[in-house]
Amino acid sequence: METKNVFISVGLPATKEQEDFVVAVEDRLRSEGLIPNTVGRNKFSINSPLKTIDELMDNCCGVIIIALERTYFPEGIEKRGSLKESVLKETKYPTPWNQIESAMAYTKKLPLMVILEEGLKSEGLLEKGHDWYVLSLKPVKESLLTPVFNGLLSSWKQKIELYKKQEPKNKIDPATLTIGELFRSLKVSHFWSILAALLALITGAFAFGKFLEH
Repeated sequence: METKNVFISVGLPATKEQEDFVVAVEDRLRSEGLIPNTVGRNKFSINSPLKTIDELMDNCCGVIIIALERTYFPEGIEKRGSLKESVLKETKYPTPWNQIESAMAYTKKLPLMVILEEGLKSEGLLEKGHDWYVLSLKPVKESLLTPVFNGLLSSWKQKIELYKKQEPKNKIDPATLTIGELFRSLKVSHFWSILAALLALITGAFAFGKFLEH
């Protein structure tokens, strides 16, 4: 089975239950031939977080957002002091990195799937109505065995296959090419532009040599 790298957006689990659920998602993905990659979990870099995420996503063909509770407060006020002020009760928020990484995945046109813990405040890119499906579930292993999850995972994998087909089949690294291979990889317009630049360089060098002779 061909393996494919996928990016997993998830905060550092705060409880054993959260860790067990994340591991269950990772195991399920591996069983489907998908390799999960998460910054700070199994991928590390000395670069800034955003740069690391950007580089890692460039090597992935899909993204899953696992939004789990990070912040909880029993009661609060939204839009305090305005005419639309409202009381919030039993409110839970995920890590803000879920929003950031969702936006980055969308701009890269990577197939996106969002798993939202039941009861989390759904807003921004983690709410329904966008170009991807948001699945709200209880974060336990059994939730990954339901017909709904299986169907969504299958649909997401199909989008990954389409994404892979649209990728350039032969990405060229100029540093690894010989001179002949480099010229063969150029378009005709690029070839003549380089040839004209070389001729100008040779003509200039010849003229400069003549000038030194005088």
